[in-house]
Amino acid sequence: MTTILVVLAVLAVLVGGAYGAVAWRDRRPTSDDPAAAREARARQHRYEAERHGSQGDTWQRGQRDPNS
Repeated sequence: MTTILVVLAVLAVLVGGAYGAVAWRDRRPTSDDPAAAREARARQHRYEAERHGSQGDTWQRGQRDPNS
């Protein structure tokens, strides 16, 4: 019984340590170039705008003309 508890405790410590390491790594500020970050955000916004526009075109093509 003691062996099982020790193994479970070791596993809990390892899982907690892995979770803590990943959380700590993700919170560190990156040394990315601010201009590159702005460009990436701009590219993402352009992509979203184009996607939104194409979805609107698809939706409008599916509508029937109320005058017909």
